[in-house]
Amino acid sequence: MRYAYAVTAAMLLGGAAATVVTQSPLGAQVAQNAPSQMAAVAPRGAPMSFADLAAKLQPAVVNISTTQKVQVNRQQNPFAGSPFEDFFRRFGGQGGGGGSDDNSPPQTREAMSLGSGFIISADGYIVTNNHVISGVPTDQGKVTVSSITVTLPDRKEYKATVVGKDAASDLAVLKIQATNLPFVEFGDSTKTRVGDWIIAIGNPFALGGTVTAGIVSAIHRSIGSGPYDRYIQTDAAINQGNSGGPMFDLNGNVVGINTAIYSPSGGNVGIGFAIPAEQAKPVVMQLMKGERIHRGYLGVGIQEMTDDVAAGLNLPKNRGAIISRVEPGQPAARAGVQQGDVIVKVNGQDVSPDNTLSYIVAGQPVGSRVRLDLIRNGKPMTLTAVLAERPPEDQLAAADGDNDDATPDGTPNAPASIRNSLGLSLQTLTPQIAQQLGLASGTRGVVIVSVDPSSDAGAKGLQKGDVILAIAQRSVSTTAEAAAAVDAAKRANFKTVLLLVQRGNGPARYIGIDLTGK
Repeated sequence: MRYAYAVTAAMLLGGAAATVVTQSPLGAQVAQNAPSQMAAVAPRGAPMSFADLAAKLQPAVVNISTTQKVQVNRQQNPFAGSPFEDFFRRFGGQGGGGGSDDNSPPQTREAMSLGSGFIISADGYIVTNNHVISGVPTDQGKVTVSSITVTLPDRKEYKATVVGKDAASDLAVLKIQATNLPFVEFGDSTKTRVGDWIIAIGNPFALGGTVTAGIVSAIHRSIGSGPYDRYIQTDAAINQGNSGGPMFDLNGNVVGINTAIYSPSGGNVGIGFAIPAEQAKPVVMQLMKGERIHRGYLGVGIQEMTDDVAAGLNLPKNRGAIISRVEPGQPAARAGVQQGDVIVKVNGQDVSPDNTLSYIVAGQPVGSRVRLDLIRNGKPMTLTAVLAERPPEDQLAAADGDNDDATPDGTPNAPASIRNSLGLSLQTLTPQIAQQLGLASGTRGVVIVSVDPSSDAGAKGLQKGDVILAIAQRSVSTTAEAAAAVDAAKRANFKTVLLLVQRGNGPARYIGIDLTGK
């Protein structure tokens, strides 16, 4: 996910607020005309008007503006951080305006960012998104926030201080010096159902105090923004600048924090995402106390059970997570978890796309003992791990190095069966080739010398220089072993064979390849 840009992907909302959409409250009429069994599951329709509820809640929703300093190179966009930045990007290109000397020192420009937040205590504690108050790095350079201003609906302005923030959950708590403020409370988002009415209040595109209404479109939605994706999706109009604003149920309780949109244009297309209260409230309570957020950590790299991976393991898809990497010395390694294991349950909770391994483990106390139900080589087994504390996200990201440019030299010596079945030409990984590829000493496997672009391997993105560490859960260090593993998978009537592939120093990943090579 990229911050602050309108692309055909989920997008965080920090930014300037949109056309107001009028929505007819037809829920009551639908409920009257629905069959009796429909009334049983939806006893409460929408009110004839949201006006009373909006009037009650709006005083607790605030505008948050930040002053940011953006470092840009002189040859880059001279309008970075200004209202003309997007215009220049579209029509002015990347050069000009600041001289063509590539060695010119960077310039610092000021920029403004707008978002939303809501008051949760009479003495001035405010909840918002971390990306609203921390600055979002852009392709123009580093962003530093120098001041934060909170504007109440009555236009009173306060300078805010940051009590605490957590990048992993994208949440932050601010404090202003004020008393007797109106405030709202968190509700129980676990009871939120698809089809429930909600209202959103915020400051889209700097239009303060905007109220929109809609329904919950989906729950437990993953949009690929991080390991803890579990968003509420809504069709209520959510736009840039709504970030950090509250999503209310009809009782006036906060059930979500509006955070991201899915939009090709940057404006509302009826797909918005909110962090559920069940996930946000514990983090907010800890941040208010000045505490650091502690999360459980297993010490593994994981992949979803996609169609090709599941087929390569002869297991059902959308159940469990396959372990692509086990960190030495961490809880999973000490518990006996191995690369290629599929963890299907943690403490009795099913691992699925809606309830990911990362989400379950992060919610467990540091130091707690957890039961891991897993499948290894087709057989179920149970292990027990003692969780450590999850390291900072930037430290974890730094461990995922990569080297995409190195390629091997030499003549392929893979048997014809590999070329025919997988569309790959392979070579045994020698110490010389491993050094050329920048691999750790002792790495064993077979290196791809060429890929048939018309094969399934080509379609899945395999390329020259990739190293295959295992085939069908069998480690391979020679082309003969690779051929034997493929032949064994074919004799077992597998339609897909699972490859464990490493590119450079990046983490190894499982990829399922059609055995016909088509």
